[in-house]
Amino acid sequence: MDSTEIIGLIAAALTTISLIPQVVTVIKTRNTSSISLGMYSLYTAGTTMWLTYGILSGQLPIIASNGIGVVLAAIILSYKLRESGQDAK
Repeated sequence: MDSTEIIGLIAAALTTISLIPQVVTVIKTRNTSSISLGMYSLYTAGTTMWLTYGILSGQLPIIASNGIGVVLAAIILSYKLRESGQDAK
């Protein structure tokens, strides 16, 4: 593993870990009123595309960070969609 890949893995870990506090807060409070549905929809779609790119190009840092990132973002998005659906009722 060369230094470029190590830097990529560290960057991937830091940006992926940054989602964890938001996921924990959303799960604990079940409150997503201050979270943008549009932002998390686009973020989840973009992260999914980065994951696909990483898989197709065989780049471990991109696969690792975006694989976990998709799961974390999807958790937040699913809570937001449930809350949005309840608001419409």
